[in-house]
Amino acid sequence: MQTLKIACFLLMSSLALFAQKQQKPNIVYILADDLGIGDVSAYNPNGKIITPNIDQLAQSGVRFTDAHTTSSVCTPTRYGIMTGRYSWRTTMKSGVLHGYDPPLMDSKRETIAGFLQKQGYTTGVVGKWHLGWNWNNREAGETKIDYSKQVKEGPNARGFDYSFCIPASLDMPPYAYVENGFCTSIPKDSIAGMTGIRLFRAGLAAPDFKPEEVLGKFTEKAIAYINENAKKDKPFFLYFPLAAPHTPILPIGKFVGKSGVSPYGDFVLMVDDVVRQVVETLKKNGVYENTIIVFASDNGFANPADMKAQLSKGHNPSIMYRGVKTDIFEGGHRVPFIVSWGGKLNKGKVSAQLVSTTDFFRTAAELTNATISDNTAEDSYSFLSEITGKNTRYAKREAVVHHSSNGFFAIRKANWKLVLCSHSGGNSFPKENSEEAKTLPSVQLYDMANDIAETKNVQDKQPLVVQELTDLLTKYIRDGRSTQGVNQTNEGPSHWKQLTWVKE
Repeated sequence: MQTLKIACFLLMSSLALFAQKQQKPNIVYILADDLGIGDVSAYNPNGKIITPNIDQLAQSGVRFTDAHTTSSVCTPTRYGIMTGRYSWRTTMKSGVLHGYDPPLMDSKRETIAGFLQKQGYTTGVVGKWHLGWNWNNREAGETKIDYSKQVKEGPNARGFDYSFCIPASLDMPPYAYVENGFCTSIPKDSIAGMTGIRLFRAGLAAPDFKPEEVLGKFTEKAIAYINENAKKDKPFFLYFPLAAPHTPILPIGKFVGKSGVSPYGDFVLMVDDVVRQVVETLKKNGVYENTIIVFASDNGFANPADMKAQLSKGHNPSIMYRGVKTDIFEGGHRVPFIVSWGGKLNKGKVSAQLVSTTDFFRTAAELTNATISDNTAEDSYSFLSEITGKNTRYAKREAVVHHSSNGFFAIRKANWKLVLCSHSGGNSFPKENSEEAKTLPSVQLYDMANDIAETKNVQDKQPLVVQELTDLLTKYIRDGRSTQGVNQTNEGPSHWKQLTWVKE
């Protein structure tokens, strides 16, 4: 009898563990690099680049049409995904990090990876890190770095059990793969720079690093991670930030000429094929039905990829939206954002709910029935109800803050978007300090319901709206958060331009 009781207990325990695993889905977050919203054919049916695999994700899940990155450039968006917090609350007020820069994220700040570890997840990152880390002996200068020593304060110190990354963008030295803190090969070869769509900065490269092979190598490592962890009793989280279709534009093999549009279009199709390989790997391992796949881009299309070449073939990566990467206009930060969950969601749903890439953090927390501390994910809202159709305890996002590469702000609430500068905030016209910008009003207000292309500045006709949105942005900055929290911090005087920034 005692033996039978023990056997029953073990059986029930095993079933409980299995049920627990099934209740917590695996998560794969694929982040494309510089992919325009119009480069995904599900968003741009009139576009000339056809992305069947990304489209299939949309058909099996939810496609968001009003999704935004926290910035119109790389590093700040990655910070927002990892922390659920606007990057302008840190020391980074503009621009991006480079390959030799120290970490942006404070060691005490909880990341989504560390948070999911606490919920029982195995966590991994494969791809472009671009959030900084400490190379050994970097303080003595870039030429004094000892690449044989372990990298400090990298992904493995920010919540990831496994990491295989390049330090920054594919066109930023040093060019090396770093696996769990160690270079897989020591950078020692000097590589000359290139211009145009093959933009590549001169610098050191490791012998095993070939730029045209990076996307394939990342995919190989990501698939290996899924294969290994799908067999375990723990759910897994894979953050998969690609280095494509960012410059250098490097389509290879069967993809050369495949789009019929441009080398950039061919590179986009390589990204689309990565999605195919990930989905097929999940299905082969029998975990597709219990895996949430998030697909997004870190900002809009980048001009170095040659906008004129795309337009000449009738393809607009920004569709009807104004601007591109770096800009405060929609083309800089409105991105494809798709969530699929093995057919469990409302298939083919198109959602107009306003979302930000910071929102992944609180959504994951609600998904796992976990509580977020007051000083974590301060700018993250849950969109779980939008993808499941079930009521939740969290309020939906009603406003979002945009930030350009040059450090300029916009805030959007309902149909109104207030831009707090007279120019693009980035590389498009009118540029900051241009003669045209000097003649324009100091702020821009657009009615996004009737002017999605941001062509008519109505700030002079809606002074109350301008004031309301200015006050709301001021509050978000003063409070140190845009969500409700118990321990809010007040930073500086009331006017937003004079606020003392939170440092990290």
